[in-house]
Amino acid sequence: MPSYTVTVATGSQWFAGTDDYIYLSLVGSEGCSEKHLLDKPFYNDFERGAVDSYDVTVDEELGEIQLVKIEKRKYWLHDDWYLKYITLKMPCGDYIEFPCYRWITGEGEIVLRDGRAKLACDDQIHILKQHRRKELDTRQKQYRWMEWNPGFPLSIDAKCHKDLPRDIQFDSEKGVDFVLNYSRAMENLFINRFMHMFQSSWSDFADFEKIFVKISNTISERVMNHWQEDLMFGYQFLNGCNPVLIQRCTKLPEKLPVTTEMVECSLERQLTLEQEVEQGNIFIVDFELLDGIDANKTDPCTLQFLAAPICLLYKNLANKIVPIAIQLNQIPGDENPIFLPSDAKYDWLLAKIWVRSSDFHIHQTITHLLRTHLVSEVFGIALYRQLPAVHPIFKLLVAHVRFTIAINTKAREQLICEYGLFDKANATGGGGHVQMVQRAMQDLTYTSLCFPEAIKARGMDSTEDIPHYFYRDDGLLVWEAIKTFTAEVVGIYYKSDQVVVEDQELQDFVNDVYVYGMRGKKTSGFPKSIKTREKLSEYLTVVIFTASAQHAAVNFGQYDWCSWIPNAPPTMRAPPPTAKGVVTIEQIVDTLPDRGRSCWHLGAVWALSQFQENELFLGMYPEEHFIEKPVKEAMARFRKNLDTIVSVIAERNKKKKLPYYYLSPDRIPNSVAI
Repeated sequence: MPSYTVTVATGSQWFAGTDDYIYLSLVGSEGCSEKHLLDKPFYNDFERGAVDSYDVTVDEELGEIQLVKIEKRKYWLHDDWYLKYITLKMPCGDYIEFPCYRWITGEGEIVLRDGRAKLACDDQIHILKQHRRKELDTRQKQYRWMEWNPGFPLSIDAKCHKDLPRDIQFDSEKGVDFVLNYSRAMENLFINRFMHMFQSSWSDFADFEKIFVKISNTISERVMNHWQEDLMFGYQFLNGCNPVLIQRCTKLPEKLPVTTEMVECSLERQLTLEQEVEQGNIFIVDFELLDGIDANKTDPCTLQFLAAPICLLYKNLANKIVPIAIQLNQIPGDENPIFLPSDAKYDWLLAKIWVRSSDFHIHQTITHLLRTHLVSEVFGIALYRQLPAVHPIFKLLVAHVRFTIAINTKAREQLICEYGLFDKANATGGGGHVQMVQRAMQDLTYTSLCFPEAIKARGMDSTEDIPHYFYRDDGLLVWEAIKTFTAEVVGIYYKSDQVVVEDQELQDFVNDVYVYGMRGKKTSGFPKSIKTREKLSEYLTVVIFTASAQHAAVNFGQYDWCSWIPNAPPTMRAPPPTAKGVVTIEQIVDTLPDRGRSCWHLGAVWALSQFQENELFLGMYPEEHFIEKPVKEAMARFRKNLDTIVSVIAERNKKKKLPYYYLSPDRIPNSVAI
């Protein structure tokens, strides 16, 4: 009678083990075995982190093993079980690997295929085709689209974290409890002692240092010491938290009636402003998106205000970017003056603070929430709905959507919901952030997620003309490394463009993203289908880069750049000044956030800047969904390329007072999970 050795690996995360009865059946080309109870006498099977082996003898020849069926039946109390993989040693001595990396809940069962990635056209056997279709039918019932707010990308149909399919929940929900994490952050930072003074203003700038003692680090201390300087202000548009707004100014906008006479003391080349524009030395950041957005009214005791500034910047002879003109609202007029570096000290400082506050709002809601979190969730839902686990694209992308749907669901539950934590300290809380996303969806295009194209569209691509733009330089290195990797994987499984066209599962995945994620908008430029291997490689690069590098670039610097409150005020308690020569230091301090909101903000940026426990960084694929040697070799080359980038960035940073490390691959998590 044929005998098989079955090796079963249980996950090492919390509560991964089980005491339930586990049964195994083998399905072969010539027959199906009986159910076998996997149990060793006087032994605690399937403990967390365990790898257990069992001998299974069958009555007759089964032929080529096609499927393995695992059933879990209750022993005492229901407990979920995380199965990593099963390895089957055949009677002939060969081994077959069956990756799983999924939870089996309740009295459930799971049917596994061997680990070889297969396109639908590769499956000729009826039972394998049937397994493929059944898996997708089940997933499409579990992973349903939902409109959380009109105009938003669609999200997962779940009211709270515990409603999610078990496979995409966090291992421990406490790890992503925003209320708990923010409160713990304030306790760790020793700032909760200020909370009883919630509405009171700080005395002066130095007073802010009282909440800064425990949070300071190299960059944040430098920000605290230099935040009032024009050089630091300009530098942040290149390498701060939100390095995606600055663009080369090719024509001065009519709504910003700035003249050479106004700014001539800032121009260093003896040229007119128009000539500086022609030479490519003028840059602009326009916060038009904020125009008309409702400010937070959830606290009747504190009025909060927003502005929609336009900021003109100049590349000086030292190739540094500095501000030369700021208009705090969109329509020019006597009550909307253009502030200049030549103005009184506090006039100019308050104008810059308003720009920094506006930048914070765009960063949090558009750059961070919409363009990394919500977009990555769309890719994740479409992936689970349209690609079976045996599909090579599922195997490639699943690591890059890890916990993304869970973190977004938790955010909708606690953070960005009505009366959520976002309302506590942010001027765009109370619904303003929803209006912002609805507006920004008009500009969310596929091309804008293609990193090189996005840089080029803003006129920021020349390394010679615009040095010191490390976000661009490092981002291009990482983008190319990812694209090289995805092209290799695509080449392994798709031997021609025709194979891409005929892969209906892939086309359904891409179409799901377009129809539901982008709401079927032609103007989004998202493809409805993909027709070439090159385009497929680009598409996969967009998915991976958005979830990993882009999120890292705009998330993990929040601690560094936003912890010094005057450099990134989450709210302003007085309207923008309508005249020059009237601003005082006292007025600025009274405009900045009060003590309570400062503490909430500080707790938030600290918590959001922390890596997850057991974080997986770019190039790490501990779950071996792929078993084929060519893909493993491609992964090894990918990691080697990433290691080279790490070395290049580390070498450059040695000489920098302000190191830029957010796009160093060893600091880029695989997925959006915080």
